[in-house]
Amino acid sequence: MSKNITINIDGKEIQTQEGEFVLNAARANDIFIPAICYLTRCSPTLACRICLVEADGKQVYACNAKSKDGMNITTSTENIEQERRAIMEVYDVNHPLQCGVCDQSGECELQNYTLELGVDSQSYAVKDVAREAKDWGHLHYDPGLCIVCERCVTACKDMIGDNSLTTVARGADALDAEYKENMPKDAYAMWNKLNKSVIGLTSGEEMLDCTSCGECASVCPVGALVDTHFMYESNAWELNQIPATCGHCSAGCQITYDVKHTSIDNDDDKIYRVMNEWNYVSLCGAGRYGYDYQNAGVTKDEVAFANAVEAFKKADTIEFTSTITNEEAYILQSLKEKLGVKLVNSEAKSFQTFLNDYSEISGTKLYGHDLEATHNSNFIVSVGTALKSDNPNARYALNNSMTVSKGAGLYFHPVKDPIIEGLGKSIMTVSHAPLQEEAALYLVLDLFADKEKLPSDVTDYLASFHSEKTITVEEIVKEKVTEIVKVMKKNEETGEEEEVEEEKTTTVSNKVSKEVVIDENRLLDILGADSKFMESLEKNLKKKETFALIAGPDLYTHPNSKNLARLLGLIEKYSAFEITMIPTLTNSLGVSLICDLDDAKGSYSVGYNTKGDFTLSALGDGDLDMPAINQQEGTLTSVNKRVNPTNAAIGYGGYTLNDLANELGLNSKLTINYTESLPTKAGFKSEKFDNLPNHYDNDGTEHRGYLLENVSVTTSGNESVENFDDSKLEGTLIYLANPVRQFTEFTSKTTNLKETGGLYMSEEFLSKSDFNEGDSVKVKSQSGEIVVNIVSDNKISGDIALLPTFDSKINSEALFSSYRFATASIEKV
Repeated sequence: MSKNITINIDGKEIQTQEGEFVLNAARANDIFIPAICYLTRCSPTLACRICLVEADGKQVYACNAKSKDGMNITTSTENIEQERRAIMEVYDVNHPLQCGVCDQSGECELQNYTLELGVDSQSYAVKDVAREAKDWGHLHYDPGLCIVCERCVTACKDMIGDNSLTTVARGADALDAEYKENMPKDAYAMWNKLNKSVIGLTSGEEMLDCTSCGECASVCPVGALVDTHFMYESNAWELNQIPATCGHCSAGCQITYDVKHTSIDNDDDKIYRVMNEWNYVSLCGAGRYGYDYQNAGVTKDEVAFANAVEAFKKADTIEFTSTITNEEAYILQSLKEKLGVKLVNSEAKSFQTFLNDYSEISGTKLYGHDLEATHNSNFIVSVGTALKSDNPNARYALNNSMTVSKGAGLYFHPVKDPIIEGLGKSIMTVSHAPLQEEAALYLVLDLFADKEKLPSDVTDYLASFHSEKTITVEEIVKEKVTEIVKVMKKNEETGEEEEVEEEKTTTVSNKVSKEVVIDENRLLDILGADSKFMESLEKNLKKKETFALIAGPDLYTHPNSKNLARLLGLIEKYSAFEITMIPTLTNSLGVSLICDLDDAKGSYSVGYNTKGDFTLSALGDGDLDMPAINQQEGTLTSVNKRVNPTNAAIGYGGYTLNDLANELGLNSKLTINYTESLPTKAGFKSEKFDNLPNHYDNDGTEHRGYLLENVSVTTSGNESVENFDDSKLEGTLIYLANPVRQFTEFTSKTTNLKETGGLYMSEEFLSKSDFNEGDSVKVKSQSGEIVVNIVSDNKISGDIALLPTFDSKINSEALFSSYRFATASIEKV
């Protein structure tokens, strides 16, 4: 563990961690050191060299120099200022003077640093080369504007894990030899590299094929990388930034909606883009591009409102999804109590039950970890979740751990994932059969738990999977053999050759067979682990000190979900692993803490964002319109157990759930008046909405809403878990999951995320079958059947097909009982 130390920067003593980069230490204490290429959560690249400082009399780079106790740092000397000025002059060489129409103008770091360092003349020149702009799909790259700071490459590698960008040859003439002699040393080194490179695609293809998060464009300091949809749409200074929380998955990412009027003759607000604090949080493609899901053009329909009131009075059930705010969940719970109706939300109910079962052993209402702590861990296990689509930030945490913290990972999942496998050599993947998640958790217990503290019946059960096996192995044994040999040597006295005897030692290799007793673990066989699993694990565990386990939605609906929850409780209690659970949808955690949910609905239901006998919908397809999350003030509870505020980016002219609640006997002027009433017994705080912060400090400290209190619960002391059998789903398998960048019908309706719904098959699956992309097929399981078209998906591999939930035209859930996997037949129509 790092220890606190004191360093001195420009005469100011500050506290930091031993080994922290000097640049981070300075930023955390509001000390300015210029830097262009460095990103806080990534590895240093030394591409720009402008962060030069003097440490204990030696010139170093602040982004790469590690803090030591008592270190004395000076951020500005005459030589450093000469270097910085020369570096900025070099960056300005041949940079097009098109600031007036550049999409980055007004927030361009090249502009800012040129002015900051007072660059008002140019000392250098080099012949330019043709650098044609590239259309990479959702991104536009203009190498003429690129300063090759490599932030995009670093973000893609260290933050996201796609590794889709790299530097490629520019094809420029060499710099004049005189520059090497006359220029400041670091400025020349930076220019020499810059003059040789531009950014290209790792694949060598013409079109970018990645998970399309857009983080590279977000971190670009100039106008070289721009989201295609934003090109020439607006000047940065015209946009009004509205702080909010992403409403798509459970990550609860910090975002700002950049908003202004639609056009000269239409003053309605329009979202032009989404931005993020990229030094501290990364967005997926849904968060960045799926922003215009508002329920637009709605006015107050008094007839529909009156019908809704009558429907509530008639109903015995309210069905809803977790794509709502905490305040709306509180209103629904209040209506349940007032009207005596059932509240039905199947995915939140499964998560709620799972948490309760886990609590019986953990003694706390919530899991103990979060994704922020996970990405600081250096050994991560993932069980029961398709990380890249269930919660992309969980995948980013895994990747960041491996690239920056030199960590390793163990990924258990039936669906083979080339994205996860491509994160690096230190990721181990086990593609077990569906229903074998218990075996994965038992293996974690077996390998990592303190056996002396585990309940004895659990220890005995784990021992039953082990057996000793004697095998014969052959090995090469080397030994030295000494023998007397006769050789001819010259007699020094007579000069004659004569035969003499002398000792000669040689090494002889012999093949020897011997018997060795090895430990066989049947859990590895059940999971289908590679024969070298234990060897690889031992290698990856070297120098690992902090352990995290990510559990996901596959576990919550598993037939033996209770046992899985209790196993997680045992792992957290008796091993070094800290647990994070991924809530299924946007606000599943908040809903599960606020609402008393029922198992089954009654005879007449009101649906909220799901079909009922009378439907309230923010999707515009119901009997009464409701506002979408990007049209509301309220709070959302994230996977990190943080209650985050969100604000309305787009206006809404219709009725809200609060209007209906007031008509039915509740009394609140505004929905956000319920923020301070959220149940403290579940860990919420009595805080007014307008008092909730939404920002980060320079050191990355998050000030967004507040953290839930992890309330203690009474346990019975019974820590028993059930044995499991090794039965598995076999045959043609389907999995209920969405493709990258899709989560719900809200992401589906956005302009930039138009995705074709269908039965997603890997290229491997298609090559071994009689199917082709676009074929219409009937998919039939024990639960139901549907007809869909086949979609080829190169983001998955193996023989399991995926059915999505984002497309309202495909009733995928009809094929599944509750568990996310099912056996099905697939036939051409």
